[in-house]
Amino acid sequence: MTDTADYTIAAQTEQGAVIIAEVTHTDLTEGGHGTIEHIDPNTIEVETNVRTIVNVDAALVASIQKFGVLEPVVCRRTEDGTVQVRMGQRRVLAARKAERPTIPAYIVEGDDTTVTRLVEQFAENEHRAGLTEPERAAVFQQLAFEGLNVAQIAKQTGVKKAVVEAGITVAESEFAGKIAGKHDVTLDQAAALIEFEDDKDAVERLVQYAEDSPEQFAHELQRQRDTRARNEQVNAERTRLDEAGFTILESRPESYYDKEHISIRDLVTAEGEPVTVEDLAQVSPKFAHVRAYYGGDVDVAYFVTDPKGWGFKKVSASGNVGGGMTDEQKAERKTLIANNKAWDSAEVVRREWLTSFLSRKTLPKDATAFVAVGLTRYRADVSSAIGAGNRFAAVLLGLPEPEGYWSASPVDGYAEQPGKAAHAILAVVLAGMELATGRHTWRNPSSTAVRYFGQLAAWGYALSDVEQIVVDAKTTPGDEHDEADAEDFDPGE
Repeated sequence: MTDTADYTIAAQTEQGAVIIAEVTHTDLTEGGHGTIEHIDPNTIEVETNVRTIVNVDAALVASIQKFGVLEPVVCRRTEDGTVQVRMGQRRVLAARKAERPTIPAYIVEGDDTTVTRLVEQFAENEHRAGLTEPERAAVFQQLAFEGLNVAQIAKQTGVKKAVVEAGITVAESEFAGKIAGKHDVTLDQAAALIEFEDDKDAVERLVQYAEDSPEQFAHELQRQRDTRARNEQVNAERTRLDEAGFTILESRPESYYDKEHISIRDLVTAEGEPVTVEDLAQVSPKFAHVRAYYGGDVDVAYFVTDPKGWGFKKVSASGNVGGGMTDEQKAERKTLIANNKAWDSAEVVRREWLTSFLSRKTLPKDATAFVAVGLTRYRADVSSAIGAGNRFAAVLLGLPEPEGYWSASPVDGYAEQPGKAAHAILAVVLAGMELATGRHTWRNPSSTAVRYFGQLAAWGYALSDVEQIVVDAKTTPGDEHDEADAEDFDPGE
């Protein structure tokens, strides 16, 4: 699937657009003919058939403002003369913001025959031997170029819309295209990797998950996103402190082992008041260490090296004069922090999966039995969610969240729709049980949690390692909401 082109200089158009080349374009369409013209970007029609959301960053605008659009955008001219962009929406929008008078545009003609041929070739190759992921992406991109939107491409090819969107994204990205061509990754995985293009370690780890443990890819992707978000918060705070005159410490000093750096938490002023950051305004040198907790909050610890010289007294604010943590305690704390971070990431993936699960037209055969048990054995958790107006159930169903505690729930009207009653009541039960989970769940799994996560796994949800801890836990009869015998409900039935 390669393109070839022959360029020749042409003349001025009647509309005033300068044709700078005549192009012969050979691709999946088995031939085509077009011209490259310089056109005012404000006259080019930008459709949303390829990207539902087009983000134009400041760096792209600045580059185009300085150098112009270096790679022609791909367009089609309609019968009424309107020029529509097919590939290069971001460049067109950025050129408008940069106030460029013209940009180069490769303009071709197309017809429905091309679409039919592409779809037939796609179906034939898929049936015979299967296209590679980059080849599928190229077909989706070409169909988008021919004027089809994502929904139309999905219908014509029999592929899910999400895969089509991912394929077009991959086809537009040189980085993602190389990943898809070199590694055994799906189009949606390759598309997801684009956001980590500047992080080699994250890309290598995600590719490894895609190839070795594809069912865990979504969990690792969310963990990488959360880690990056925390790092961005930490780096922003470190920059602020550096500008304020603090020396940034790479590791956090431990009060009982580091005798040089003294935490201000162990200091008081000459008047006996706790030392604050404001008291360090004139202190030099002064130090800071920044970290982000698993909940996302940034924590800063401040240190000085000569407290007595600045009029401070060393007094342990906590009154704790014991030694530091043992190696075993440190290891336990490290595991605690790591699993709490993993739980937060898994929660995002799990709730996205629940939303997708509830959007299915057909529910599992055992869904009714699960609802029945949920309204009896799990009634405490479910009734709590119902009492709150089924707010989270609405979220899982993709409905607007109720505005207030006593507001009417959109689930009410949803449940009245033909064929939606089962989905509505299952969402209510799942929402109640899901809201009862949290970071405490992996540390102290209740029998309710064990069965809840076991059921999700039976329905096809890929448990993360920290969620697997819950399923593997042994609970004691009489545990939270455990009024019935274990054999009454089999999460895998």
